Amino acid sequence: MAKKKKSRKELLKGPDEFVTFSSRAADFISTHLNQLKYLGYAVVAIAVGYFAIQIWMGQVNEKGQTAYNTAADDMRNWMMKPDPDIADMKKSGELFSEVLEKHSMSNAARLALPLAAHVKFLEKDYSEAVKQYRNFLDEFSGDALYESLARLALASCYEAEGELKTAIETLNPLVEDSSGSTFRQTAMWNLARLYRLDNSPEKEEQILKDFVEEYEGSPYYAMAKARL
Repeated sequence: MAKKKKSRKELLKGPDEFVTFSSRAADFISTHLNQLKYLGYAVVAIAVGYFAIQIWMGQVNEKGQTAYNTAADDMRNWMMKPDPDIADMKKSGELFSEVLEKHSMSNAARLALPLAAHVKFLEKDYSEAVKQYRNFLDEFSGDALYESLARLALASCYEAEGELKTAIETLNPLVEDSSGSTFRQTAMWNLARLYRLDNSPEKEEQILKDFVEEYEGSPYYAMAKARL
C-alpha cells in the first residue's frame, strides 16, 4: 500500500509548533527574567553555603581529632604503668574535657565521652563519671553495642557509690534482652553478684540458674555452678 504523502500544511506544522514554543519560551524568560535571576542567585548561594559548611566541618573534625589523639596518647602513657599517678589521671581528664568543651561538634567528641568518664571513675569521682556515661548512653541510643558498654560502666559507678538498687535497675534491660547481645552474659554475672550484695539470694539463684543453662561455654560458668 502506497504511503500517503503529507500535505504542505502538515509539513509546515512541525516547524510552526517549534517556532511557537520557542516564542513562548522567550516570552516567559523575558517576563520572568528578574525572578529567574534571583533563583539563579539562590542556587549559587545554597551551593556555596553547602561547600562552605563541608569545609568548615572538615576543619572542626580535624581539630577535634588532633585534641582527642593528644588526650588518648597521654592516657595510654600512664595506663601502661603498674601504679598510675593521680596527677596523670587528672591531666588526661582535663584533655578529654577540652575535647568535649572546645570541639563538641567534632566526631572525636563522641569517642571522648566514655574515656573522659572512665578517667573520672578511676579518680573515684563517681558522680561525674555517671554524668559522663549518661551522656554517652544518650549519644549512642539505639546502638546495642555501645548501650551495653554504657550500662555496664554505669552499673559499676552506682555499685561503687553503694547504690545497689540503681545498679540493678541499670543492668536489668541488658539481661532481659534476649536478642544475643555480646555483653548479656557479663551483665547476668554482675547482676547475680549485685543481688547477693543487696541480700536478695532468691533472685541471685534464679539469675545463676538461667546463666548456667544459657552460657555453658562462658568463662564464668564454673563459678556460677559453684555458687549454686
